[in-house]
Amino acid sequence: MQQLLKWTLESIREEDSFSWMEEYRYEWTPLVQSAVSKIIEGQTVLVVTDDDNRWFGKYIMSKLNCKERNRPFLPFFPLETIFPNLKSLNSSQDLELLDDMLDIAYPNGHFLWYIGKADHQYTKFVYRSDENFLWIMDEEVQNSFKLRSSDVLLDIKLLQLFKLFNKTIEVGLFGEIDFDT
Repeated sequence: MQQLLKWTLESIREEDSFSWMEEYRYEWTPLVQSAVSKIIEGQTVLVVTDDDNRWFGKYIMSKLNCKERNRPFLPFFPLETIFPNLKSLNSSQDLELLDDMLDIAYPNGHFLWYIGKADHQYTKFVYRSDENFLWIMDEEVQNSFKLRSSDVLLDIKLLQLFKLFNKTIEVGLFGEIDFDT
């Protein structure tokens, strides 16, 4: 992980307005290492956002697999598109049925990438697994990256974090960094 931590710091310092991220790189790096390792293993990423960050989920989906990236297309899908009735699930039995369906649909594995507030109704589902990649607003949640919804620069920070995550995926895919150490 030291190699990834060093690379992350160098990438942060390449961007003039990204210095805020330097102090958070220790929280960020293990989360990203886990997510990228699973992507490299062939797991599917299901993107989920709360209502306020739906724009960002659409942005992710429009930018992640654009052909100009010159890399393989990656299995990222919006969960609400795959399962439009997501908002109607309330009981633990409903959530277990959805989990079962996703396990059948993605036999190589899957995890959720959630961007949103900690008290949104979707967190009942995304908190069910420690394997999910969580960008949580306004609360400390174990194994998540914390952001503040009241931050006037939140939109810019989300875009910067996505850029860093996307670059990390690329160095992982092309073997420029060993994610096992």
